[in-house]
Amino acid sequence: MKLHPVLEAVTARIRERSAPTRSAYLARIEAAASRDRGADRMGCANVAHAFAALPDNDKFRVVAERAPNIGIVNSYNDMLSAHAPLGSFPHIIKDEARKLGATAQVASGVPAMCDGVTQGTAGMELSLFSRDVIAMATAVGLSHDVFDAALMLGICDKIVPGLLIGALHFGHLPTVFVPGGPMPSGLSNNEKAKVREQAAQGLVGRAELLEAESKAYHTQGTCTFYGTANSNQMLMEAMGLHVPGTAFIQPQQQLREELTREAVRTALGIVKARRFAPIGRIVDERCIANAMAALLATGGSTNHLIHWVAVARAAGIVIDWDDFDRLSGAVPLLSRVYPNGSADVNAFQEAGGPGYVIRELLDAGLMHEDVLTVREGGIREYTRVPDWAEGPGKAGLKWTDVGASRDDTVVRPAREPFSATGGLRLLQGNLGRSVIKVSAVPEDRHVIEAPARIFDSQEALQSAFKAGELDRDVVCVVRWQGPQANGMPELHKLTPPLAVLQGKGFRVALVTDGRMSGASGKVPAAIHVSPEAAAGGPLAKLRDGDVVRLDGVAGTLEARVDPQEWDRRGPAKMDARQAQDNGFGVGRELFAGMRRNATAAEEGACTWL
Repeated sequence: MKLHPVLEAVTARIRERSAPTRSAYLARIEAAASRDRGADRMGCANVAHAFAALPDNDKFRVVAERAPNIGIVNSYNDMLSAHAPLGSFPHIIKDEARKLGATAQVASGVPAMCDGVTQGTAGMELSLFSRDVIAMATAVGLSHDVFDAALMLGICDKIVPGLLIGALHFGHLPTVFVPGGPMPSGLSNNEKAKVREQAAQGLVGRAELLEAESKAYHTQGTCTFYGTANSNQMLMEAMGLHVPGTAFIQPQQQLREELTREAVRTALGIVKARRFAPIGRIVDERCIANAMAALLATGGSTNHLIHWVAVARAAGIVIDWDDFDRLSGAVPLLSRVYPNGSADVNAFQEAGGPGYVIRELLDAGLMHEDVLTVREGGIREYTRVPDWAEGPGKAGLKWTDVGASRDDTVVRPAREPFSATGGLRLLQGNLGRSVIKVSAVPEDRHVIEAPARIFDSQEALQSAFKAGELDRDVVCVVRWQGPQANGMPELHKLTPPLAVLQGKGFRVALVTDGRMSGASGKVPAAIHVSPEAAAGGPLAKLRDGDVVRLDGVAGTLEARVDPQEWDRRGPAKMDARQAQDNGFGVGRELFAGMRRNATAAEEGACTWL
C-alpha cells in the first residue's frame, strides 16, 4: 500500500529534524550491543553478587552455560487495580524462562501512582513527574548490566511512558512490554458521568456518588474508559512492542497467563535468533509516526502530546505539536470509545479493537508497514487477535485476522470513518500554543467566544461554580498549573461542573496551562498552554472580562484585546503564598528540582534534558 502523502511528509520532516540526535543515539546503542555479555565482561565479585540470590541451577545456566538472562522491570502494587495482577507475573516469567533454558531476574520495581486516587488532591502534583522517576528507576534496575533482554510490566498513565523512556536509554536490549488488561465492565461510563454531574449540582449526596464510583471501579484490571492508560496499550500495539493483540485481554481470562508466557518466548526469540531488533532500533521515526496515527485514529489521550514527545526524545527523535496537527488533518477517526462515545474498552475489543484500527490504517497508507517489531512477522501481525490453538487452557496460541467490524457504532473502516480527521488539534494565537481534543466535543461547541473568568487554582473555580457565579457564557482560565508552577496536575475534577454549565445551555470552555485527564470529555478545553504562566507566558496577562476566542475549526486561541493594550500589559505574578503551598506536603518538596528544571509541555515536560 502506498503511503499517504501527509504521513510521508511528516515522517520525512521528523527524520530530517532528528538526524543529528538520532545518529548519535544509534551509535551509542550499537556500541553497547557490541560488548561481551555481562557475566563474561564483569569481574568475578560483580558476577557473584549479580547471581547470588538465584537458585543453583539458574546460576549454572547463566554463568557456565551462558544462557540468556532476562531483566524484569515491574510496576506492581495493589493500589492500582490495573497493576495488582502484575504481582504474579514474575513467577510466570521465571517459570517460562527456565522451560526455554534461560533465566530471569526482577531487576527493579518502579513506583506507580493511581491518578484516580490523587485526582483533585495535592498528590496529583507529583503525577507527571512520577513518569521521570519511573524512567530513572528503570535505569537503576537495568544498570546492573547483566541482561540480554528485558520485559517491562506496566499499564497505567505515567507508568508505560516512564518504562519506555527508561528502556530506550538501554536501547541495545530486546524489550517486550507486558500488560495486564482491563477490568470487566461495571457501571457504564455514561452513567458514572451522570452521577458525577448530579453530585456537582447537589442533587445526590456522597453515599450515592461513592456507590456509583465503586460500581464503575470494582475489581482488578485497568479502568474501562479510553483514557491515558488504555491509550498507552493502543500505542504499544501500534509500535510493535507487545505480543500482538495483548492489550485488552482481561486479567481474569486464562489467555492472559499464556500471553505473558508468550512475551518471554518473544524476547528470547530475538536473542536466540540473533536478530538485531533491540528497542532502540524498533522505536524509530516511522514507529513514532505510527503511534501518533493510532492515537489520532482512536481519539486517544491528550496526555500523549506530552508523553510521546518525551518518549521520542529518549530515542534521539524530535517531534512537536505541528506533527500531530498535520497528521490529524489526514488520519480519520475510526473509533468511538468513552469519552468519545458510549462504548468502553471491552466493547472496543469486542468490536475489533487495536487490530482492526491498525489494519485499517495500514491499508489506507496511514501507518508504515516497513518497520521492525518484537515479532519477525512485523506490524501486520498486530492486525490479528490471539486465541487458544486447541481450546481454553490447552497449550498453544493462534492468531486470526480481526475481520470486519462487529459494531460500527464503535469501530468503522477508514473509508467510512466517524470523522475525516483525527481527534486532536493544535491551537495557536496570542495566548500561546495549546491542544484540544475535538473528538469528544459536540460540533456546535468547537468554537467558543466569551468573557474570561480568571482563576489561580481549580479549587477557586469550583467555589465560583457552587456560588452560582458561572451561570453564563464564560471561558474559565485556570493558570499556574504548568510543569514549573506546580508539576502540571490533571484538572479532571473540573469536568463535572463545566459539563453542568454546558448542559444548562451556556457556552463555556476551559483554557489552562495544566492537563486534563485522558478522560477529558464534552466541554471544549484548550490545555497544555505553552509557554506556561509561571514562565512568563501570555495567560499571565489575561484579566477578568477579556474576551477569549477558542476556535477548534480554525485552530486558534486568542484574547480579543487591542494589540497595543496587550503589548503594554505586564504579566501577573503567582501569589507567593500559593507558590509556597505548592511546594510542600505529600512529598512535593522532594520534587522542587524537577519543577525548576522541567521543559515546556511541547518539549515533553522533561526533567532530564
